[in-house]
Amino acid sequence: MQRFKDKNFYFALTTIFVLTLFASYIAQFEFFNKLGLSLLIISILIGMIITNIFKISLPQTFESAIAFCTKELLRFAIVFYGFRLTFNEILDIGFDGIIVSFLIVFTTFTLGFFIGTKILKLDKEITILTSAGSAICGAAAVLATEGALKNKAYKSAIAVSTVVLFGTIAMFLYPYMIKTGLVSLDEKQTALYIGGTLHEVAHVVGAANGFESELIQENAVVVKMLRVMLLAPFLIIVSLFLINKKEKKEKAKIVIPWFAVFFILAAVFNSFDFLASEVVLSINKLDTFLLAMAMMALGLKTDLKSIKQTGYKPILLATILFIWLIFGGLFIINTITF
Repeated sequence: MQRFKDKNFYFALTTIFVLTLFASYIAQFEFFNKLGLSLLIISILIGMIITNIFKISLPQTFESAIAFCTKELLRFAIVFYGFRLTFNEILDIGFDGIIVSFLIVFTTFTLGFFIGTKILKLDKEITILTSAGSAICGAAAVLATEGALKNKAYKSAIAVSTVVLFGTIAMFLYPYMIKTGLVSLDEKQTALYIGGTLHEVAHVVGAANGFESELIQENAVVVKMLRVMLLAPFLIIVSLFLINKKEKKEKAKIVIPWFAVFFILAAVFNSFDFLASEVVLSINKLDTFLLAMAMMALGLKTDLKSIKQTGYKPILLATILFIWLIFGGLFIINTITF
């Protein structure tokens, strides 16, 4: 609580706030919309550019504000991310959407964790972050997982960079594959494929808008939200799995990320339509901005030298998962909807 009595903390927090406002302005440009770069991605990129390209050294007084944004503020934002979901939307998409979402998240993360830790011998935290970003909901999943892992900032930046790269490629590749007949899918399967395998929500929206069908555009986003909803149980499982086994003499403490539980409660509350749609829309806009502040702080804290030291393995892992999402996701959808 000492930080809230420090004037420097508020100055640093205001600086991050202003930088995020600038990122919000930049994110409205049509060029970035076509690339599928969301406000979250643009925010972390701006933060990294300031620190690594412009070589602007932040004062020590910024550490407290950056820690606040990447921890407390982040967890608060993840809770309110639940207002993007309703259980009615889940019922509308049907049982197929639920099964497809679960299988893709489960298989993608399991495959990523096994290949990353057992075959590539990659750092466990980078493996988890990269796999979570591919399996669930891109940058938001990386941020939420960081809240459970409490890892160093550069590891999250590595995972986010893979989301940017392969999510953007997929956003343009999927409509091309389906429209040219390289992949044969009906409208429902197309929605499942796009929503079930693309990284970011922005990527899903971008790819779905490449089709004239409203069914594809709407259902793809709902399927994506189903994957987002799996974020909460995923975080709890990760926390249970990451019990410190080194301290064998002491009783291990199970750390449950309560913000993940409140995330589900927010979705449940939102399902009853207690709030007007305009209010929910305002909450979602505020929540996106708070997540962007967390990403901005993460970018400001990221040292590219640390990323370079990790080598090619994170990109290799993300490439394998990208290929799996294309072909494995297609196999799962064709099998479930057969």
